[in-house]
Amino acid sequence: MRIEGINESTCIVYFGDTICDETAGLVKQATDNIRAALSDVITDLVPSYTSVMVCYDLERIDRFGIHTRLRQALEGGATATQDDAQAQTLELPVYYGPEVALDLKDVCEFSGLSTDEVIRIHSEQTYRVYAIGFSPGFAFLGSTDQRIAMPRKSTPRLKVPVGSVGIAGSQTAIYPSATPGGWQIVGRTPSKMVDWDSESLALAQIGDRIKFRSIDREEFIKLGGQFDEL
Repeated sequence: MRIEGINESTCIVYFGDTICDETAGLVKQATDNIRAALSDVITDLVPSYTSVMVCYDLERIDRFGIHTRLRQALEGGATATQDDAQAQTLELPVYYGPEVALDLKDVCEFSGLSTDEVIRIHSEQTYRVYAIGFSPGFAFLGSTDQRIAMPRKSTPRLKVPVGSVGIAGSQTAIYPSATPGGWQIVGRTPSKMVDWDSESLALAQIGDRIKFRSIDREEFIKLGGQFDEL
């Protein structure tokens, strides 16, 4: 673990340089520890793949004080095992039909696999929420099976429909709202990833596990899935 100052009221705590479950577990547990121990001085916490950004109130603590308290809060306190025991697993229905799987054909051509094979590989994986960002509730999930991993589109779409499930390199994500984006869209979920009336806002949190369940067109519509954004 190392702590580096970014500006007069922000620092980042690093836990490694490699994206993996163990490091992600440390990040999750550290975020919880920092929130509990330094709630009187922090203004924001932003966990990511291998680090946590800590924003603090300069009227309550200086950079020397925040570094000391961070070390005290994290000393021997974070383990990936703790995080795994507390994580929830969310099963999300996904329709991989042609009306919504805007880039599934391209993924098949890129991978050399059939449509059924890509869907099976994508939906049989259990993904970990490594980070949330880009837009409210946008969860970066890893790791996508290398057989279907595909780079982002060279030219992003101006609007990706809400609920779209995409692939970018070794990551998968769900668009919680209609936004521009360059991920390869392979399906769509009717599940709402953002609840504006809830305290947590996002359905998925850092450290959670997500499993996709392939559904047919009828179930997609029954669960509230929409096609009118295409």
